[in-house]
Amino acid sequence: MSTEMPRLRSDDPLAAEFTAVLKAGEAERLCALLASHPGLATCVVEDAKGGGRTPLHLLADWPGHNPNAAAIVQILAAAGTDLDAPAVAMWHREAPLHWAASCDDVALIDALLDAGADIEHEGSSIDGASPLSSAVGYGQWAAARRLVDRGARTQLWHEAALGMMPEITGRFAAAAVPADELSGPFWNACHGGQLAAARYLLERGADLNWPAPWSGQTPLDIAEQADRREVVTWLLERGAIRAQKSSGPDAD
Repeated sequence: MSTEMPRLRSDDPLAAEFTAVLKAGEAERLCALLASHPGLATCVVEDAKGGGRTPLHLLADWPGHNPNAAAIVQILAAAGTDLDAPAVAMWHREAPLHWAASCDDVALIDALLDAGADIEHEGSSIDGASPLSSAVGYGQWAAARRLVDRGARTQLWHEAALGMMPEITGRFAAAAVPADELSGPFWNACHGGQLAAARYLLERGADLNWPAPWSGQTPLDIAEQADRREVVTWLLERGAIRAQKSSGPDAD
C-alpha cells in the first residue's frame, strides 16, 4: 500500500488559505477546511524548490509562536497528521518538533509533546539527532530547557550549554572523558554563558581556543556574539583569542 502523502503547490489558493488558517490559530475554520478537503491533514505543501512541509511544519515554521497552538495540533492529530513526519526533500530530516525547538516556541513544543510527538525523534539539522540538539545548537534556551524538563536525553555538549553541573560532574565520576572530547562542550558552555561549566571543562583539558568546524568561531567569538560578558571577561583573562575570520550559524 502506498504511503505517499498528497501534494499541494505552495501557490495553490488552497495551500495559501490552509497556511493562513494554521498560523492564525483559527480552529473552527481549520475544522471546516479539513471536512471540505479530504486528505488535507496529510498533505505536503511543496515550495518552488521542491521542498515539502507537512501541516505541522507549516505551523512550526519560522518565526513560530502562532496562537492557539494546542488546539490546532490536536485538530490536526485527530485528522491523521503525522506528528513526527520529516520535512520532504530538504537537506535535513527535521520533524515539526525540531522546528518548534529552533524557534524557541515553548507553547508548540508542549502542544506537540502532549499530542504524542517523539521527543527523541532523529533528524536535527545540527547533528542528525533530537530536537534538543536543534534548540541548543541554535541558542534557543527556553526551548532547550523545556525539552530537558519534559525528559529529553542529554549529551555532554547539551549539558555544558545549559550549565547542568550535576549531570556533567556525574559523567566524569562515572568514567574518564578524553580531553579531545571536551572542546566542543566547552565551546557550547561559552555560547550558553555557563561559566561554571566552562571552568570545569577547561580544567580537564578543553582547548581554550578551539575553532568550531561549523563556523570557525573560537569560544571567545561565540561568547562575544552571544553577549556573554562574564564569560568573555574570564576567557580574555586566560589569554583566549578570536578567530581571524568567523562566519556561519551557531551550532553544536
